Amino acid sequence: MRVLYFHQHFSTPKGSTGIRSYEMARRLVARGHQVTMVCGSYGGGETGIALPFINGVRRGQVDGIDIIEYDLAYSNSDGMLKRSMTFLRFALRSIGVALTERYDLAFATSTPLTAGIPGIFARWLRRKPFIFEVRDLWPELPRAMGIIRNPLMLRAMSILEWGSYHSAHRLVGLSPGIVDGIAARGVSRERIALIPNGCDLGIFDMKANVWRPEQVRSDDLLAVFAGTHGLANGLNAVLDAAAELKRRNREDIKLMLIGQGKLKAVLQERARHDRLDNVIFHDPVNKECLAGLMAGVDIGLQVLANVPAFYYGTSPNKFFDYIAAGLPVLNNYPGWLAEMIQEHRCGFAVEPDNPQAFADALEVAADDRSALKGMGQRGHELAENEFDRVRLSNQFVDWLEGAVQ
Repeated sequence: MRVLYFHQHFSTPKGSTGIRSYEMARRLVARGHQVTMVCGSYGGGETGIALPFINGVRRGQVDGIDIIEYDLAYSNSDGMLKRSMTFLRFALRSIGVALTERYDLAFATSTPLTAGIPGIFARWLRRKPFIFEVRDLWPELPRAMGIIRNPLMLRAMSILEWGSYHSAHRLVGLSPGIVDGIAARGVSRERIALIPNGCDLGIFDMKANVWRPEQVRSDDLLAVFAGTHGLANGLNAVLDAAAELKRRNREDIKLMLIGQGKLKAVLQERARHDRLDNVIFHDPVNKECLAGLMAGVDIGLQVLANVPAFYYGTSPNKFFDYIAAGLPVLNNYPGWLAEMIQEHRCGFAVEPDNPQAFADALEVAADDRSALKGMGQRGHELAENEFDRVRLSNQFVDWLEGAVQ
């Protein structure tokens, strides 16, 4: 079948962002299907197309995936208005593709929520099967965080959410809370599949060029957060723990924040002001370089702001990268990941907004490296047994094929 795949933030492994859509598209191709990926230009992303844009668009094929890329630059550092306009412009360009391209099935993945708009047009104007993948619950999350307060905007987003869910023949949720949220809008659970983010074992199991920042000694405990530096990520919790470790004179514990985002400069300024020389900031890197870093790291930091909507309603890429690399995970909020860490004994689950507990866990990790190694091994077993990307991507393709059949 021919699949028209909408993902505004698509990237290959050469970029420094998540590659779920790349891996899912590659699995579709491996199973004999043709995939056309419709995307925008994303900061940190890399589509693999080197041709110049002509009239704001370029086309090419990368690793068997046909790509239509629009010159619509987007970054997590952009303001709300600029991001909203970029989302709307991408949705409008995508509608044109949905109405003119030849395809058998339309698939759209959020965020943003506007990604569902071309799928709605495909369903009702082209009468094509439409599958919608929900990575975050909107407008529930921005409402819970207080990012969007305008009642008219929230109402419009709620209508678009309902329309996307009820236009889709089938849906995919990335976490148990997302599946519950979709069902709460009146969608039968028989139409919803839980397919979480997966572990790229092929990347993290291969021999990598191991590296650490030069200011980290070989015997230091190195804990790393790899992801966006935004409001949702609550990275002041890491700096709070760093300050607590400084008070305890634990110079042997280093915290590294790798990535980009709207609050990165603010976090760097705080670290300078508070003289937190145990915190290291680093620019984003691609998956191959990240695998080399993970091979030299002792523990991965799964950090989010203390927002109840996050507890079961997110499926963070970084968590799955950590366990794929055999790293124990320190998680600082309740929910399904914290429960998984406790059940499989593959890290630490500490209560939110408690820098003392955060620092305690890091001290325990630094003082008992053999126990830490066992946690990492159990995490890797969890990655192999439950979150292998190959198995999950085959489940994904089965779900799409079933919609056409």
